[in-house]
Amino acid sequence: MSAIINAFQAILAVFIVIGVLLQQRAAGFASGVVGGTNVVQRRGAEKLLYQGTIVLAIAFLVLSVLEWFA
Repeated sequence: MSAIINAFQAILAVFIVIGVLLQQRAAGFASGVVGGTNVVQRRGAEKLLYQGTIVLAIAFLVLSVLEWFA
């Protein structure tokens, strides 16, 4: 059982890394220094990628907890 959970965790980890790397950066360094606003509106594929990354991270967390109790 543990080997199956580890395999799914490895697969999820790869997809999480891909999802994070595909996301665009909303604000650069200058906006944080100058005091710009960091309001981001995601639409279309960017929103789907953002939400999908969150779902994958939650699934990874759930598998980690399951492995801990298994």
